[in-house]
Amino acid sequence: MPAKSEFGRGFVVNLMLLSRHFGLPPERAFYGAADHLNDFTVPEQFRGTEIEELVERLRKQVIWHQPGTLDKEDAADVKRLLNRLAVAIDRELGIPDPDTGKYD
Repeated sequence: MPAKSEFGRGFVVNLMLLSRHFGLPPERAFYGAADHLNDFTVPEQFRGTEIEELVERLRKQVIWHQPGTLDKEDAADVKRLLNRLAVAIDRELGIPDPDTGKYD
């Protein structure tokens, strides 16, 4: 068995952990968020799909963000990206009309 992960390992697990960060106020959202990208793995069935592309955009946005600069705008962008990713995953899993809702 692999060693216990310090910041999460997997796909859905790490998406959930990242989402928690972006539920915080924007000035706190990015602190430690990149740690959850260490063992963030795109499942084989999603390779080469919109999901993999969105994950790469998510990685870049989280890693390249400079805390204290454009926190509010960048956090809003990451939230929108997480929503797009959730919808893309549901579509790929066969949900014909996923929607994040009016009050996401």
